Amino acid sequence: MVDHTFLRQLQGYGLTTAEIHFHRPDAPSLLQLFVWQQYDLAPDFPVLFDFLDFWRREIDAALHSVRIAHDQMVQPREWLAVDGIISLH
Repeated sequence: MVDHTFLRQLQGYGLTTAEIHFHRPDAPSLLQLFVWQQYDLAPDFPVLFDFLDFWRREIDAALHSVRIAHDQMVQPREWLAVDGIISLH
């Protein structure tokens, strides 16, 4: 059985972390933080933007800012074919 997240990584998805700063209407002077993490495709981030659209529609909190970090965990440069034998004494 193959892990679903590993298959997504092979398709180019990488781990995306978003720091979402927001204000709630009951405490407008208090800036709060929500951390979101999911596998997504950079640089378009369709999964993140779907979540942010959901946030704007369904959650009663005004977005202040979003900071994004992304790492493509499986990359072509990590796979290297080695041809030859090295003997160590």
